[in-house]
Amino acid sequence: MRGKAVKLGDHINTDFVISGKYKFKTQDIKELSKHIFEDLDPTLSQRIKSGTMVVAGRNFGYGSSREHAPRVIKEVGVSAVIAKSFARIFFRNAINIGLPVIVASESFIDSTNEGDEVSLDLEKGAIKNETKNIEETFKPYPSFISVVMREGGIVSYFKKYGALPWDTR
Repeated sequence: MRGKAVKLGDHINTDFVISGKYKFKTQDIKELSKHIFEDLDPTLSQRIKSGTMVVAGRNFGYGSSREHAPRVIKEVGVSAVIAKSFARIFFRNAINIGLPVIVASESFIDSTNEGDEVSLDLEKGAIKNETKNIEETFKPYPSFISVVMREGGIVSYFKKYGALPWDTR
């Protein structure tokens, strides 16, 4: 996958992704996605196009344990979130819904600017800032997670196959 970077800082909580004032009014992800990152930067949603890569600092996605935040990010067309670190529950929820989340080095994140072209190969574990010709590797997902991700998340996988890849019954 390949897309333009939208650059965010450290400690982007789930209420910055989608404000709590909307989460309690509707469960409609399409409606919620109209307000993505609104409290962080009201113009940010206008810079997100299909294929965008969110590049962020430390502790991305801390806060609420609801899946609203990764679902809204995926709904607006973000291909992946690449950060220095993630809150554990956000990371898990993103995997559950099929949104790639990648931990990258501090140097990769710090050298990537808004608008840089970023490519990502989940199978090979490679990420590259195409604009600056900076490349690094990361540990790819385990095979059972890769299978789930290719199907768009746990629910999609289960609907298609009737069991999960790690189900040994």
